[in-house]
Amino acid sequence: MSQIILFALLGLGPGALIASVGLGVVLSYRGSGVINLSMGAMVMLAGYLFWAFRTGYFGISFATAFALPLTLVAMAGVGCVVELVVFRRLRTASPLAKLVASLAVLLLVQAAVLLAFGSTPLNSPAVLPSSSVTVFNVTVPIAQFILAGIVGIIVVVLVGLYRYTRFGLATRAASENERSALLAGLSPSLIALSNTVVGTVLAGLVGILAASVVGLDSTTLPLLIIPALAAALFARFTSFPITYLAGLLIGIAESLVYLASTQSWFPTSQGIALPGLQQVLEFLLIVAALWWRGSSLPQRGEIVEQSLPLVPYQDRLLQRVALPSVACAIALILLPFDFRQALITGLVAMMICLSFVVITGYVGQLSVMQLALAGFAGLLVSHIGDTGGIGFLPAAILGILASVGLGIAVAISALRVRGATLVVVTLAAAEAIQQFIFANGSWGASQTPGSLQQPNLLGLNLGTDAGFRGLDGKLPSPVFGFLALVIVVVLYLLVANLRRGDLGRRMLAVRSNERAAAAAGVHVPRVKIIAFGLGSAIAGIAGVMYTYDFGTFSTSNYDVMIGFALIAGLYVLGISMAQGAVLAGLGATGALIPLVLQKWVLPQNQIATYVQLIAALGLIVQLNLFPEGVLPIMWKRKQDKAQKLERDRGLPAADVSTDALIPEGALRRSNHEASSIVDGAPI
Repeated sequence: MSQIILFALLGLGPGALIASVGLGVVLSYRGSGVINLSMGAMVMLAGYLFWAFRTGYFGISFATAFALPLTLVAMAGVGCVVELVVFRRLRTASPLAKLVASLAVLLLVQAAVLLAFGSTPLNSPAVLPSSSVTVFNVTVPIAQFILAGIVGIIVVVLVGLYRYTRFGLATRAASENERSALLAGLSPSLIALSNTVVGTVLAGLVGILAASVVGLDSTTLPLLIIPALAAALFARFTSFPITYLAGLLIGIAESLVYLASTQSWFPTSQGIALPGLQQVLEFLLIVAALWWRGSSLPQRGEIVEQSLPLVPYQDRLLQRVALPSVACAIALILLPFDFRQALITGLVAMMICLSFVVITGYVGQLSVMQLALAGFAGLLVSHIGDTGGIGFLPAAILGILASVGLGIAVAISALRVRGATLVVVTLAAAEAIQQFIFANGSWGASQTPGSLQQPNLLGLNLGTDAGFRGLDGKLPSPVFGFLALVIVVVLYLLVANLRRGDLGRRMLAVRSNERAAAAAGVHVPRVKIIAFGLGSAIAGIAGVMYTYDFGTFSTSNYDVMIGFALIAGLYVLGISMAQGAVLAGLGATGALIPLVLQKWVLPQNQIATYVQLIAALGLIVQLNLFPEGVLPIMWKRKQDKAQKLERDRGLPAADVSTDALIPEGALRRSNHEASSIVDGAPI
């Protein structure tokens, strides 16, 4: 019993940190309607800045009395920059665009910290007392109580500020109805700025205080956003006390899970306690919160104009595919072995990007677990491909089906969630898969065969060790690249044609307005499940090909942050177009563009971090200048130019929608209306 009390009390510190991140999320949401995924990164940044000021990393060291306020001033500046540069111009944008913007901030902050401080965890100088107190005959560090008490005081102050002051009333008014707030003489932009700064500073303060307790780690601290989102969900993104209590309880629960893992009865894997149960707990809590609050989750910004990325209607697909495919096949033969391997990796990354196009581009549901689903399929193939005596094709089919099953299971758990809020459950699912499945000693990456038998179909060796080795005569063989190219072409045609068919129109209807789509006869849950199933299948194919490409499974290839960077690059180019997936794949980690940068432009040992930094900066610029994406904007300008030429020649201009660009006779959506209409055949 004493151990249970001890570990419950030891969970107060981490719980207070989770609660502080959750409070930052609530403040950001109440002020600007942004589900800010970067709040965990802000905690990390504050901790590293305080460490740098205290240790003299920047050339001069400060005492805690000066380093602490200096860090908080710096965090206030960061909050201002983030709000003014990133979120200000997105105030009337769709929730999806705002969510992706916060993802860009997360990637940017983490990349900057990695470049400045490295990836090795650091021990931060202590701010809180190191003494202990005895509670129920259990000795507990007093810092745990102080940290929980400080966050509790912050909650009391926030409740008073937002309930009884003019600023709080203004925030509540803008949160309920921005248009009415404007008519009342309030400034939603100033209110959003103030809330973002307050949330950033408070999260930074608790991060500084807790750094000596939880340590400084550029990998784990940004992912504090997952349990913090669970706490914020239980609070409906509005209640400070509920966020605080939920954060403390999550910290205590995770501490008790750790205690349980030290007991003899706890399940083990190769003599070690089963990993990842804390992440599974976070996922289950988020699912529970979504099912409890899902139908009434707040939807900020629905009364103002929202522009989703264009979804162009494309024709002459075979002509579009032919020339690039031939060029790619020739490149696989002519390029040196390292460039050939990078091109093959890029082809596999294109498949994952195509799965994002289906789920996010067509249906408007931001899923960040596609890379984890790819890894799940690859892990299964790596187990059964050799040890199970199963050939290439059956093993691949089983891996893909497993990925589809897992993807649909997560989708079903989030059916009551609308729009961009889906990212919460998929983020938790991705991290749970990473820790509970990939890192498991019994069935994870450590148990996969050292070398997977290469794919063989109808007696033909289609693997990387096939007889034909290209002009340089080295591995990998272009034959495997040809196989990957054929699969990419088939998937490209499938995704592009999906946009042109009846199912694609249903997806666009759900993406545009779920209520209007349901009123028009679209079965919204069914469309979502189909989209997730198709996207999961495409991701599973990518995972199978990636595993056969390298002959083994490596969990580092499926890290959550790599998936974030992939989404960022795809969103910049055009997440609603299959062409965007092709180009984004070439820029993925290990693909052709990073290899070129690594050889001739950027330092070799930090190329992945630089690619993440470039993707984040590009996403921020794109969201502010051309939020629809590079390729959709180019397509629209081309159409506008063609219409102008037709008008100049006296010909009737073609009817081209400027939003979803759905052809005549299909479902259309106007940027200025909250409803959809149906022309022609029923949906």
